[in-house]
Amino acid sequence: MQRQQPLGGAEFAPETTYLNSASSGLLPRRSAAALRAAVEESTSYGTMGRDYFAAAHASRAAFARLVDVPAERVALGSSVAVLCALIAASLPPGSEVLAPEGDFSSLVNPLGTHPGLTLRTVPLEALADAVRPGTALVAFSAVQSLDGRIADLAAVREAARTHGARTLLDATQAAGWLPLRAAEFDYLVSGAFKWLLCPRGTTFLAFGGDPDGATDGPDWPPALHAGWVAGEDLGDSNYGLIKPATTARRYDEPHAHFSYVAAEHSLALIEELGVPAIHAHNTALAAYYRRGLAERGLTPRPAPGSAIVSTPGLTGAEARLAEAGVRISVRGGLLRAAFHLYNSTDDADLLLSLLAQEAPSR
Repeated sequence: MQRQQPLGGAEFAPETTYLNSASSGLLPRRSAAALRAAVEESTSYGTMGRDYFAAAHASRAAFARLVDVPAERVALGSSVAVLCALIAASLPPGSEVLAPEGDFSSLVNPLGTHPGLTLRTVPLEALADAVRPGTALVAFSAVQSLDGRIADLAAVREAARTHGARTLLDATQAAGWLPLRAAEFDYLVSGAFKWLLCPRGTTFLAFGGDPDGATDGPDWPPALHAGWVAGEDLGDSNYGLIKPATTARRYDEPHAHFSYVAAEHSLALIEELGVPAIHAHNTALAAYYRRGLAERGLTPRPAPGSAIVSTPGLTGAEARLAEAGVRISVRGGLLRAAFHLYNSTDDADLLLSLLAQEAPSR
C-alpha cells in the first residue's frame, strides 16, 4: 500500500507512538491552547468563564453536523452511563431490552440494573435475528470496544422497526472515524473523549427516530434530571419548577466548561478533515497492520473494516511496548491497537517490529 502519513499536520506531535485512541484520544494543539486560555481566564472571571454557553453551543452544533441531525436534537452530558440511565427510566415497567453479549458496561449496566427492565443478551452477530415482538429497546455499540467488531447497523435497525422496538446506538468507539447518521436510530449516545479527541466529561445524546429528521417533542422521554440549564428561558430557570426547553436541551446536564471549551476546537478539526477521509486513513492503516501480523503468524480477532485490531497471545508485550514509547492497551486478553488520524505506516511498522521480538504468551 502507499505509505500513510498522519492527518492533522502540526496539530499533533506526540512524544509517544500513540495507538490507544480506543481508550482516549490525543488532544489537538488548538484544543490544548484554548483550554489553557480558559483556565487563565478563570482566574479573573470564574470557572464558568466569561461565556458559559458559547463553547457548549458550538460543540453541540458541530456534533450534530457530524452525525447529520439538527442541533435542536442534541443534548449535552458528562457520561454515557448517565444518558443511558435516562433512556432506561423512560421505558415502561416490564420492558425487555436486547443487547450484545459483553458490550461496554456504561451502555449495558444502566439498562440491566434498572428496576422493572429485563435485559437479554445474545452474540453480536445474532442481534438482528434476536429482536422479537415485545422487545422494547435494542441497545448496542456501533463498534465493539474489546475487539473492534462493527455491528450490522442496517440489519439491526430494520429488525427493530419490524418489531416496533426502539434503538439506542452507542457511538463512542465509532463517532469521528465511522460515518454515521443519528436519524436512523431513536437514540445515539457518544462519549467524545476517544475518536472525537475531546476531554473527558464531553458526551452527546442525539435523538433520531426518522431519517427525515422530523421532531415530535411531546413524545420525547421525560426530562428526569432537568436543572436550570434545561430550562426554556435560561434567565428564568434558576429557582423553583422550570419550563423545560422545547428542544433536546431539556436533557442537558450542567456541562463541564473546560471540557467543552476544548471540544469546540477538537470537533472543528474533525469537521475540517472530514469523517470519510479519516475513515479511509484509519482503516487503511489497520488493514496494513493486520497483513503484517499475518506475515508473522499472528491472527487478530476478525473485525473487517475496523480501525481497532485486537490480537490474542501478546498481552505480555504491553510493558515492553510502553518502555519503547508505544502507547497501546490490553483488554480481555487481547492486545488492542487503535489507528487514528495522527498515526502513520511508520507507527504500524514500529509496532510490528517490536512484536516480532515477542514470544506469544500462552
